[in-house]
Amino acid sequence: MSGNPASVVEAAFRYYRSQDRDAAFALYADDFSFTSPQDDHIDKTAFFERCFPTADRFKDHRLLHVTPADDELVLVHYEYELTTGDRHRNVEAITVRDGLIQEVQVFFGGKV
Repeated sequence: MSGNPASVVEAAFRYYRSQDRDAAFALYADDFSFTSPQDDHIDKTAFFERCFPTADRFKDHRLLHVTPADDELVLVHYEYELTTGDRHRNVEAITVRDGLIQEVQVFFGGKV
């Protein structure tokens, strides 16, 4: 896989959806940090324990836009449908440095 930040981000989402933990784990830096309205700067271990195993709650998950903002920052706008039928859109600001995801900041967009 290319070290191109957008390609790394797309692969991370693909591995999340397929729950390929080993492949995904290799894409994240050891000093990775994840922040969302529900998590405040959790580390790689906590992210893979708490957040990664949640793909089964989605009926559908689509990347709408994967947009490089600069050499390291990628903005991702996505829409998903939960198994309950609720649809939501979120945006993530993802920093990729030297081919590894360093930081993810999630901004919840609410129901569609």
